[in-house]
Amino acid sequence: MTAASSSVLTQPLLERCRERAPGYDRDNKFCLEDFNELKAEGYLKMAIPKEFGGPGMTLSELSRETRRLAQYAPATALCINMHNYWVGTAADLARRGDKSCEWILKDAAAGEVFAAGHAEHGNDIPGLLSTTKAERVDGGYKLTGRKCFGSLTPVWTRLGGHAMDTSEPKAPKIVHFFLTRDAKGYTVKETWDVMGMRATRSDDTILEGAFVPDKYIVRVVPAGAAGADMFVAGFFTWALVNFANVYYGIGLRTREVLIEQLKTKTSIALTRPMIYHPEVQHGIAEITMDLETIGPHVEAIAADWSEGRIGPDWLARLFAVKHRTVEAAFGIVDRALDLSGGFGMFKKSELERLFRDCRAGRFHPANSLLTHELVGKISLGINPDEQPRWG
Repeated sequence: MTAASSSVLTQPLLERCRERAPGYDRDNKFCLEDFNELKAEGYLKMAIPKEFGGPGMTLSELSRETRRLAQYAPATALCINMHNYWVGTAADLARRGDKSCEWILKDAAAGEVFAAGHAEHGNDIPGLLSTTKAERVDGGYKLTGRKCFGSLTPVWTRLGGHAMDTSEPKAPKIVHFFLTRDAKGYTVKETWDVMGMRATRSDDTILEGAFVPDKYIVRVVPAGAAGADMFVAGFFTWALVNFANVYYGIGLRTREVLIEQLKTKTSIALTRPMIYHPEVQHGIAEITMDLETIGPHVEAIAADWSEGRIGPDWLARLFAVKHRTVEAAFGIVDRALDLSGGFGMFKKSELERLFRDCRAGRFHPANSLLTHELVGKISLGINPDEQPRWG
């Protein structure tokens, strides 16, 4: 894969990120050195349009950079995606003549760091419903609730999230907000000690009546799919397409590591390395064919969004690409451990870390349960907001 002409991902930078990845994982430490280097080189400004001082990468272009970084440092690529998807959403709105989020572009150009506060315990439809309470007060909203999986916790300066205003019970609203780091009424609880993607440092943020002024309220829309305007569709798209590319990148790297290992792996029953074993060749063929299927799918969805080819089935197509890519990538890393043999279980094996990192993709929104529900309903012509959700 060739780098974009405006890429900041030089080979020496990528190699340094790869060298640091095992240590971050082992120590459950945020990828601060990666983050600082990438920020200094302009990686966090890739989606900023040229008129705001950036290179103006489209989703298609930026997603390839996400994929490339993920082949060297998956957790680093994943957590910085949380910043890039907000900037990309604001850039696409500006291209369509919607100036409501231009301040995001200006803040990002000035060095502010955006993160995501969507995940919540007990909410299986993040972004469209919320367990966090939004209460209208003079000059803004007061927020009470708990956000989890908050990647970039140590460095964010703008936490983008959503909460529910139920002051009108029959017409609840979703309030999309950005909380500044210097705001009052929130605390960060260090909860992040997990199986994979450890370097993202995705701690919880507890909102205890945190005040967000109106200037940082970007949307107040109906709850559920009815509120999925271009802002909401935009951040879903930038997030999920790049989630898919992170796990596609893991799949590509897995094949690379595995093949190099198999070239020198021997067996008492063979006179040549294990690459000559027919079942090894079979397994590598399956991995390669899976990767050949993933590639055109993620490229097509990114290109369709970037070039305006979207329709009423967009959410179904979007959720499908993320789900299929993650499932295929996990199948790849699982098969790779089989082909690697016992060595793949050792902590010194990169395959062991890639396996754990890849497993996190199946938790990412939309998870399998929600994906099948929404894709099925949309395909059948059922309103996703129809109540009750199940019989």
